[in-house]
Amino acid sequence: MGRCIICGTAVDGRICDTHEEDVVFEFRGTRPEQLTPGRFYEGSVDGYADFGVFVDVGDSVTGLLHQSEIEPRLESLDWEPGDTVYVQVLRVRDNGDVDLGWSIRERERDFRGKLIDDPDTDTEHLPETEETTDGSASESTERSDETDRSPETDQTDETDRTGETDRSPEADQTEDTDRSGGAADADSAAEPGQGDSRASADDSAVANGGGGAAVAQREAPAERVTVDSLADRVGDRVAVECEVVSVRQTGGPTIFEVRDESAVADVAAFEAAGVRAYPEVETGDHVRVVGEVERRREDLQVESESVDRLEGEDAEAVRERLDAALDDQARPDPVDLLADDDAVEGARDVIVDAATAIRRAVLEARPVIVRHTATADGYVAGAAIERAVLPLIRDEHAKSDAEYHYFDRRPLEGTVYDMDDATADVSSMLEDRERHDEPLPLVVVVDAGSTVESLEGYELLSIYGVEHLVIDAADADDDVAETVSTVVDADSSADLTTAVLASNVAVHVNDGVREDLAHLPAVSYWEDPPAAYRDLAADAGYDEATAQELREAVALSAYYQTYEDKRQLVVDLLFGEATPEGDARGLASHVSEQFREKVDDAVSTAEANAEVREAGGVRFTVLDADAFADGYEFPPTALLVDELHRRTRGGADHEVTLAVTTDELHVRTDEDLDLRAVADHVDSVVENAGVRAVGGDGGHLEFVAGERDAVLREAVAAVADLV
Repeated sequence: MGRCIICGTAVDGRICDTHEEDVVFEFRGTRPEQLTPGRFYEGSVDGYADFGVFVDVGDSVTGLLHQSEIEPRLESLDWEPGDTVYVQVLRVRDNGDVDLGWSIRERERDFRGKLIDDPDTDTEHLPETEETTDGSASESTERSDETDRSPETDQTDETDRTGETDRSPEADQTEDTDRSGGAADADSAAEPGQGDSRASADDSAVANGGGGAAVAQREAPAERVTVDSLADRVGDRVAVECEVVSVRQTGGPTIFEVRDESAVADVAAFEAAGVRAYPEVETGDHVRVVGEVERRREDLQVESESVDRLEGEDAEAVRERLDAALDDQARPDPVDLLADDDAVEGARDVIVDAATAIRRAVLEARPVIVRHTATADGYVAGAAIERAVLPLIRDEHAKSDAEYHYFDRRPLEGTVYDMDDATADVSSMLEDRERHDEPLPLVVVVDAGSTVESLEGYELLSIYGVEHLVIDAADADDDVAETVSTVVDADSSADLTTAVLASNVAVHVNDGVREDLAHLPAVSYWEDPPAAYRDLAADAGYDEATAQELREAVALSAYYQTYEDKRQLVVDLLFGEATPEGDARGLASHVSEQFREKVDDAVSTAEANAEVREAGGVRFTVLDADAFADGYEFPPTALLVDELHRRTRGGADHEVTLAVTTDELHVRTDEDLDLRAVADHVDSVVENAGVRAVGGDGGHLEFVAGERDAVLREAVAAVADLV
């Protein structure tokens, strides 16, 4: 019986089931069947094939990382034969073939620990426990980036570095123990179960005449410095007051990633090999670190002698200092809007507030989660935020895969941020906090979430202290505006899409991507983009035909694999070169042709079967979408009724297009319409129909299927009165 090297749970072996995927294994076996599916292994690139990459897992087993598993795409990999890589064993086939999966963690330090998997001896153990035949440290120990050296090695190094060769071994050992993070300051309370041993070590050193220098050094106050000055303080004993951003347990020390008002750094604390140091210190705590600044493999690191959790006024002082510095650093410099637009100018203050919140999340190493509708406008708006944030994450974090840890963009199933969405997000973020010690994210709801139907979702986020903001062209309901800290919306009379607002937020987040985003507002309009955005796109090389192709291609791509972000596909569509006219018009042209074929077929069928009726001077085009549209194929009902309305209007002063399904009614009109008033009227007349408006003016009505005909009849009457 052993204990998990991550959480300390009693297990058979060295890792519990919960944290098995947080550890990387070095395979010492000789046969494929000795591998454990689901685990991550260290490997080396053997060679490339047209269909993937062959990776050696250990010395005797080779597996295939198929191109379908690789992100980014195969042709963009810069791996060379012999390079160390990290892969997941997906399955071992009966014929001995090994299927491998991609790991976004590309360095050993990105995992929370490392174990040797030696099936021939039926053991799993830490690299630090291995010794060669001559008793020296093993190669795996020397190879680890974050594994502390043995006490004997550190003792010798300390003696050589300081030149104090006449000191006793006990004194050297005492000072090294203090400096490597195993002891607290002399004036600090000893850790439970550790105080006696540390005190006796100090007493022993003093009794032997060699401990005075170590004790004096420890008792001397360390100079408080900021993280950004550590590069100039290598070899110095310093103090840093900071916030803990993350904690990861390696096979050797515990690594605390900390942040102060200036920058982020790593602090190493060693209790015992693979044992969590300072277990009372958690992510989000404010601490005072005392230790020596060192370089390890060119990375700066503080080798701690103490990590003290601050309380009360001390913690509040650090918190206020960090908050003030972060606010100042996060608030963007004044920048121009993408184009002259009075409606956007009126929202400039909240645009700046939203950009500040996003920038601050990046600085605080909090993930940014963008949730948007699965529509052309939603995808374009979400992609604009993504385009701005990713470069900031790459600049802020050294990890090569940081953008996968600190940013996610996921489409919503519907047009509101409901309890289903919030529950999925909260479950995911709590699991990430438990397994990977990740801080809670900033949730950015785009092209949705501005109506009261999203309040329950926001309340769940608030219970867990999750910051969230909304970017939506629809005029936000008062309750949402009062509940959500930042809402970027527009007056209902403004001719704006959400992508216009999101693109302007994006340039405030990162003005360096302005040129990349110039065409996006024009792409998001289905009809007649305002001249300012049409001209902006043209100047960027996107004429009206190209913008239309992009819009249609994104709309079609949004429909398939609804829950996937389709990051690379969206990047290829929206940010590739403007495609020339002709036979080879590129990806967007190819996909948009499919869009038009599918939409033309669906609209042709709808027009032939739609019913036209008059009521109160209004002409209604009514489509029974259950009978004359395929609800399981493209286009979805919302997009179909949009296109049907565009193609059939023009014959009367007041025109409305309706598409009714088993339990939904979609309404389109060029005039202002209070959809909630329609729902209230129908609900008051048709008893027990459960009629409600979902998503405000741009949404739809929902009702029980049994009252479908009555709901349609009363809805026509209500709309005729209100238009």
